Order: sequence, then C-alpha cells, then structure tokens
Amino acid sequence: ELQKRGLKFSGKTVRKLMQQLGLKSPVRLKKYRSYRGNMGLAAENILQRLFKAAAPCEKWVTDITEFRAGGQKLYLSPILDLFNGEIVAWETACRPTEELVKRMLNKG
Repeated sequence: ELQKRGLKFSGKTVRKLMQQLGLKSPVRLKKYRSYRGNMGLAAENILQRLFKAAAPCEKWVTDITEFRAGGQKLYLSPILDLFNGEIVAWETACRPTEELVKRMLNKG
C-alpha cells in the first residue's frame, strides 16, 4: 500500500517500524504432507528381532544412513556382522540408489 502512495522503504525499515508499532505480519504455514512418492516393498522380517549370532557370517544386516560431509549429503551403506559387530563391507554415494546397495553387496 505504501508503494501505491509513492513511498518506498526497504524491507528492513518496514520490519523495524512494524516491530515498534507492535504489528505482526500473518505467516501462512505450509500444509504438512507426509507423502514421499512410491515406496518399495519391505523385506521379510527374518531375524524377528534376534540380533545375536552364534558364529561369524551367520547374520548380516544392512541399512543406508544419510549424513552431511563437506556441506553435502552423503549416503553410507554398510554390512554389519551381528556376531561381533564387524563391518564386513561398505559403500558411499551422493544418492541413495539401488546401485549403491548392489556395489556394497558385491564387496561383501
């Protein structure tokens, strides 16, 4: 409305004046959407939460973990032996793809 009247102020000045006058601009929150696209099929729960192994290489588990390194997202996919907690193989990539998992499995 100020621009219609020929008055020009920077955003910083407007915010400062609004704060002094106790005015607040209404903020619309984005509607939460949990949908993230098509999900793949979940693997069968073979372990039934029995995360101990009696011998090496009896039970291996894997997952993909996202973390930041050097200001970028990095995805780590390790194979963990449940007998002693040893990392059997691992692979990293910039995107969590099926190819990342295949490369990691070929190392194991």
